[in-house]
Amino acid sequence: MKGVSPLLIVAACLAATPILPPALTGQVGTLRYPSTRKGPEVDVYFGTRVADPYSWLENDTSREVMEWVREENAVTGAYLAAIPFRGQLKARLEEAYNYPKYSSPFKKLGKYVYAKNDGLQNQSVLYIQDGPNGKPSVLLDPNTLSRDGTAALAGYTFSNDMRYMAYGISQGGSDWRDVYVMDVATRKPLPDHIRWVKFASYAWEGDGFFYSRFDAPTDSANALTSSNDFQSVWYHRVGTFQDQDRKIFDDRTHPRRFNEVETTEDERFEILSIADPAAGTRGNALYVRDVRKKGTSFVPVVTSFDDEFDVIDDLGERLLVQTNRHAPNWKLVSIDPSHPEERDWKVILPEAAEPLQGVSTAGGKIIAVYLKDVAARAFVYDATGHREAEVSFPTYGTASGFGGEPSDSTVFYTFSSFTFPRTIFEYNLRSRQSTLFRASEVKFDPHAYTTTQVFYASKDGTRIPMFLVSRNGITRNGKNPVLLYGYGGFNISIDPVFNPLLIPLLDQGFVYASANIRGGSEYGEKWH
Repeated sequence: MKGVSPLLIVAACLAATPILPPALTGQVGTLRYPSTRKGPEVDVYFGTRVADPYSWLENDTSREVMEWVREENAVTGAYLAAIPFRGQLKARLEEAYNYPKYSSPFKKLGKYVYAKNDGLQNQSVLYIQDGPNGKPSVLLDPNTLSRDGTAALAGYTFSNDMRYMAYGISQGGSDWRDVYVMDVATRKPLPDHIRWVKFASYAWEGDGFFYSRFDAPTDSANALTSSNDFQSVWYHRVGTFQDQDRKIFDDRTHPRRFNEVETTEDERFEILSIADPAAGTRGNALYVRDVRKKGTSFVPVVTSFDDEFDVIDDLGERLLVQTNRHAPNWKLVSIDPSHPEERDWKVILPEAAEPLQGVSTAGGKIIAVYLKDVAARAFVYDATGHREAEVSFPTYGTASGFGGEPSDSTVFYTFSSFTFPRTIFEYNLRSRQSTLFRASEVKFDPHAYTTTQVFYASKDGTRIPMFLVSRNGITRNGKNPVLLYGYGGFNISIDPVFNPLLIPLLDQGFVYASANIRGGSEYGEKWH
């Protein structure tokens, strides 16, 4: 990805409460690490020879590399095992983390679907219920997918009639997914089985869905490490075998491109998005097909890869698209696929001083979340872009959700901050009020801690924001133990969210500092 390289800074000043006991602090320099062989490999970049003596370590399946990893782990394991209070710290971290965690509900046709983790489950369990007060029952428990816990749920989506759920399963952390279909009413998996799916979603249309896949690897033994070329888009009809699937799009002239088809909420439009990482860009081309116009093919809307385009929904004959085209902080436009020329676009939400983080639709309204000094602000607009209300949050923090059906009068969203555990609210689009839907059950008193935001000057004078979190009563005099975290890269924003694993540190007098260094999306593309 083009942009600033990732930078990770984790620093701990342990003046007040040493993490390492005195008996161990002097041993760091005497640890006997295994020797690492230097190879003769040399790479040539634009005519310059660059020595790469450790490239042999990239062969993660070789016996020599596995032995090197075993020896390294033995050194680390022996050192950590000698720390006398390690078990006590682990128990305290487990206690802080062990509480029920819920996702915001997805509701459709009277059904409510959400994920819940009892506290220490490896994966959250999917539940379904009738209405907001119905009795929940397990829809899918990913923890039962394999005996050793190495199979994981990798995305899921429901048909518009809520009859079927398509879901992916990843084995051993691989990006490869096997896709299956479940009958929602009976909870039973159907015989459908789709293989060689990677970097794809599942987009329903009628009694089937679109997905993207690669050709089956010629060497199945190296399927996890081999290069993937020529991603194609297919349509699968429920109840059929994969070899009966219909190919929707294929490009044999550009092997590295990613191709994906999504559908709008009403399944009227098929959206083909194409990305070309080999071209060194982060944008995507966009093609559209109107299903109501039988026999038509995909119509080009944007053919370059210079900018990003994300179709949010369709409003009548037009598409609602979030884009950074001539707008580094993003904007929202509507596009008529029959007249896709940029001169015919209509700006619904013009670019603002704050970056537009996300857009959702529900009940005929547009809900947009902006980021102001790394804190979320959400506003409700009508279909023309006229602002009607601001959603009030308890403090500065992170908010997500807000999506719903055209007929919905309420939407769900989650809110969290460093000292505000993840909480689910229901927002009424008519009364413009939020009500508590589900509070966090973590044993944590948010009033016992303080979060402040400060700004400091970087080396070149740039004003950088940073959050400081500490227990009440702590005097910030430069002598406190500090955990400093910073990340800048890949257009990722480090937002203020609740992390229960920080509680034990804060209780011991630590100050947690989160620096929003450049490289992320905190202030839009310029910050990235």
